[in-house]
Amino acid sequence: MDIIVNEELKAYIDPLTPDEHDALERSLLAEGCRDALVLWGNVLVDGHNRYGICSRHGIPFQTVQNTRFQSMEDVHLWMIEQHLGRRSVSDFQRGVLALRKRAIVEARRRAEQEQLRRESEGEAAPSAAQGQADADSPPWEPAPKLSKADLAREAKLSASQVTLIEKISAHAAQEVIEAVKAGEISLSAAAVVASLPEEEQRAAAQGGRSELKEAAKRVRESRRKPRAAVEPMADANDATQPSSMQTMPDEGEVETLRQRVASLTAENQALRMELDALRARLNAGEP
Repeated sequence: MDIIVNEELKAYIDPLTPDEHDALERSLLAEGCRDALVLWGNVLVDGHNRYGICSRHGIPFQTVQNTRFQSMEDVHLWMIEQHLGRRSVSDFQRGVLALRKRAIVEARRRAEQEQLRRESEGEAAPSAAQGQADADSPPWEPAPKLSKADLAREAKLSASQVTLIEKISAHAAQEVIEAVKAGEISLSAAAVVASLPEEEQRAAAQGGRSELKEAAKRVRESRRKPRAAVEPMADANDATQPSSMQTMPDEGEVETLRQRVASLTAENQALRMELDALRARLNAGEP
């Protein structure tokens, strides 16, 4: 059988690190390929790394067909379930996979509701040609609604972690996402950095772990209201005090105001990104 490697499927799950790949290669050379590769027809679904190593070294392997797949989305869901159960997957990766699962399930639910609407309005059934074109659409099975708590439980995360990962996935620059995957920054810090303009995110990521932490610290400090600076500023602007006696703010007060401006700028950028995301969802017909 000629095995087909679908590059989209191969890239659907984050690749192994070099160390993980080397460890797998040593294991296959020493013990052979004990786990069968999973196929959908001729398409390789699970075992891309093993297939590549075995082919390179001439190591025998076995294959097994998964006859339950009816669409590419079925394949994606199966891959997600498989990787969510693996201990080597990081928290961020599990969160991303869980969010992908929710997107697939929600798309199926919308399609199901649309079909029910069409049937209730007496619209004609699809023609044979249309049915052939839709051969890769998901099977009409009831699509359960997944709450954030459900996602967190399946991904072995807390609901707050899922929220952080959702923010990072939606707003973080790719360089920041790579830093999260590499363990250079925590989920909470990455979500804070993601509120900055993309250019500032990239600059912080290029500075490495220390600069990312410092950027998160600056944003957090800028979000704290400068209450201590309010009274001195009010006294300085008191209308009852002669202008010649008014004092100028010191350097500490100026820095506090600068931090406040930076905070408002970051918050405004985050709101703009959320608005853009909402518009994109509306344009795509999402509820």
